[in-house]
Amino acid sequence: MEITFLGTAGSWPTKERNASAIALDMESEVVLLDCGEGTQRQFFQSKVSFMRVRRIFITHFHGDHFLGLPGLIQSMGLNNRSEPLDIYGPRDARKFVDLVMNMGYFTRKFDVIPHEVAPGDEVDLGGYTLRASRADHPVPALSFRIQEKTKRGRFDGEKARELGCRGVDFATLERGDAVTLPNGNRVTPEMVMGPPRPGRSVAYSGDTAPSEEMTRLAHGVDVLIHEASALNELAEKANEWGHSTALQAAEIAQEARVSHLFLTHFSSRYQDVAPLEEEAREIFPSTTAAHDLLTHLVRQR
Repeated sequence: MEITFLGTAGSWPTKERNASAIALDMESEVVLLDCGEGTQRQFFQSKVSFMRVRRIFITHFHGDHFLGLPGLIQSMGLNNRSEPLDIYGPRDARKFVDLVMNMGYFTRKFDVIPHEVAPGDEVDLGGYTLRASRADHPVPALSFRIQEKTKRGRFDGEKARELGCRGVDFATLERGDAVTLPNGNRVTPEMVMGPPRPGRSVAYSGDTAPSEEMTRLAHGVDVLIHEASALNELAEKANEWGHSTALQAAEIAQEARVSHLFLTHFSSRYQDVAPLEEEAREIFPSTTAAHDLLTHLVRQR
């Protein structure tokens, strides 16, 4: 699982930062978290292919979080995409996706399927789940948790050889089936497989003032990506407009016991975001202020 920050700006793009968008490479597919204007061009600057995007999760329908959809979908069509594209978002997602699809003449041979998600919903998407919670923002808005399902334990090849297994026996055991050896001994997967491993997890705040819902949603995740629109000296104003400060994001990370915090969605008043990172690190040392095209590998525990 690898995270690529395609855009880290809040409200509008700047010279240094594009509007909000984060690509999450799940190995079998790419998930896109928000899609601000200019996202398709950011893909070209990264090593991630936009053609591998299978699903898009939109936190809310302010322009800096979804206006990249028309261009991205058009480019997918021009590159002969045939696989469906599912777009998940809060209330009125169908209305806004329909609006996007009527912004000009689209050339495409694939379905774009909108899905409305409510706070508290959990959607099974095969190898992972999407869980949504309410974000504290002036318009209908969600925060998301992407959680891989529990993975099988690691295969102990040395132990398998000691028990007499050879060649195709390894694949059979890894598949979950027992093997019977030429000497009649039976080897079961439990004898050579380690304990199940928890799936990797990422929580994404979208735009939100600090909230208990976000803390609960992010509990124990490997990576929390939280907006940090301003320094804490502007906390009252930021919270009034449904945003958080770097310090408040760090407090949530600490209370939720996450492994690492990435700050994003920086106000254009900050050309240098180092002060926001420093403010957060006073509370939660394992903090990084993201920048456009930063990548982070979420390792399996």
